[in-house]
Amino acid sequence: MAKVTVKRKYTLQEVVEICTRRDSDQSDADKPEEDSELSPGDSQAEDLFLEGKDITLDKQRCRQQDSTSGEEEPHPPTPARGVKRRRGRGRGRGRGRRRRSPRQRNSDSDDDGTSGERWNDVDVPDITPPQMVFKPSRTPGPQLLTAENYTTAQLFQLFFTNQVLQTIVQNTNEHGSAHYSTPSSPWTDINLQDMLCFIAMVIYMGFVKCTSHTDYWRGGKLYSLPFPKRVMPRTKFLKIAWALHLSNATMDAENEARRGTAAFHRLGKIKPLYDDIREACKANYHPHREISIDERMVASKARIGLKQYMKSKPVRWGYKLFVLADSNTGYTWDFFVYEGKAKGNTGKGLSYESVMELLNTQLLGTGYKLYVDNFYTSTALFQDLLQMKVWACGTIRTNRIGFPKTTNNSLHSKSPRGSVRWIRKDSLLYVQWRDTRDVFLCSAFHTAYTGETVLRQVRGAAGQWERKDIPVPPVVKDYNQHMGGVDLSDALIGFYKVLHKTRKWYKTFFYHFLDIAIVNAFILHADIAKAKGKIPLNQKAFRETLAEELAKMGSPPGDPTPPNAPPHHRLEYISGDSTAGRQKCRNCHRKTPVQCGTCDAPLCFLAGRDCYRDWHVAENLW
Repeated sequence: MAKVTVKRKYTLQEVVEICTRRDSDQSDADKPEEDSELSPGDSQAEDLFLEGKDITLDKQRCRQQDSTSGEEEPHPPTPARGVKRRRGRGRGRGRGRRRRSPRQRNSDSDDDGTSGERWNDVDVPDITPPQMVFKPSRTPGPQLLTAENYTTAQLFQLFFTNQVLQTIVQNTNEHGSAHYSTPSSPWTDINLQDMLCFIAMVIYMGFVKCTSHTDYWRGGKLYSLPFPKRVMPRTKFLKIAWALHLSNATMDAENEARRGTAAFHRLGKIKPLYDDIREACKANYHPHREISIDERMVASKARIGLKQYMKSKPVRWGYKLFVLADSNTGYTWDFFVYEGKAKGNTGKGLSYESVMELLNTQLLGTGYKLYVDNFYTSTALFQDLLQMKVWACGTIRTNRIGFPKTTNNSLHSKSPRGSVRWIRKDSLLYVQWRDTRDVFLCSAFHTAYTGETVLRQVRGAAGQWERKDIPVPPVVKDYNQHMGGVDLSDALIGFYKVLHKTRKWYKTFFYHFLDIAIVNAFILHADIAKAKGKIPLNQKAFRETLAEELAKMGSPPGDPTPPNAPPHHRLEYISGDSTAGRQKCRNCHRKTPVQCGTCDAPLCFLAGRDCYRDWHVAENLW
């Protein structure tokens, strides 16, 4: 161990006196102690070494702090030259002492106040951070003329325009003729009207559930649904569902040739629709002041590298999307699909980069309040967002860099429910609040405590549960109120989602993009109706109306069948055998093996006994 020597300048008289005096002239204070502890200088140097600090730099830093604080410690007495110190064997500490771990050393240094940090109680007043001015680039809300009367189909086509649908039609025809055309069943090209009818059927299947696609065209007592038969034939629907393709063959071949290189696009098969739907979401709506960013999972069991696993989500296996949503309405303003480990990133982590990619202040404006969960919250992110004039708030993990490590005056196991502790570091506030468990939050625009309370179930002194008001920081109340923007959007999608099982990963995204477009169109409809003082449709009624309007748009011009015309009657056998299972005819009451599949009525259909026609004419159903 290196010795730390404190240099001292002696005057000429002191030097002469030390050199000429005898040993008997030395006082007891000047005599060296052979079996005693080291001098304070050596003891302090050893303490610094055992605590893992630099002996020279940390000691100089401590002296500078002491000098700035105005409390000067007396220098230890410097022994005369030639006097050797010996390490005493009877020292109270030194050899044989167990060495502490770095975590223990850090906690000890925090507890004894060397870091200068301390958790504050609610009795300690906190400052009110400066509030930024909210300056959005556009008026928040729908970017439409609120005086116009928009139909549900017009709102939907803001996201799935005719140009987008025509591109899908061309790519589907190309893919269908190449892979789904046989000599016995050649491929027939579809048009824009067929695609509109197909989408109408997909939306219809979202709120009318059947286990199989073919069940929608079945007859009998349990099925006989008139809408699917009126919109399009079953064979045409199934062919479009099989051959559905979003990109053309040339783009796929060029992208596949770049596989294994940095130029390869993992989302190449959904790129045309992917880019268009993102731009449409940002163009037709502007978020209000409170926004949130979170992950969204699209369920899938496909064997592809894009699939992720998240144990904390209701959908554990699927494709991960990072979404920015309006906290008040749940409108999906922007999103991107997670493709895996990014190349050439900034080195600040996925959570930092995903927020920066979604938060475009040139399109949004400044003064927004962003709410995130503990996956995204970090001191570096919040400070950089403040430079962009965006406030941030969210729960935080205690092992994040920048989070206070001190335990001085923090909550302990006996702290009651509702206890609050806080620390302010520069422009950020860190809060610790005891609910059913400890909750840690970080905010750039909240004050620590304002006297607000929240109602909770608390066990009383007699052991009985009672409702009681407990203190709550403002950051907790605002976080609970505004963090659920993406969750609200997920709930609106999950009620009547159109997602069907498919082996093709790009079809899964097509169905999810349909859901995003429908929910966003529904939010536009609700905001416009409220601005006019009208009662908006609920989401189910909105989807029902949208399916009917798209089916009507997809009907060929000059179709003699009106929208409310009675369904076509179809004759079918009651059983596979011509004699077994026969039933009484509704008209002549004789045995018959056939029935009307639409009316579910057994009727004779013979050359001399046409009860099928007679009964329908009598019932005014022909």
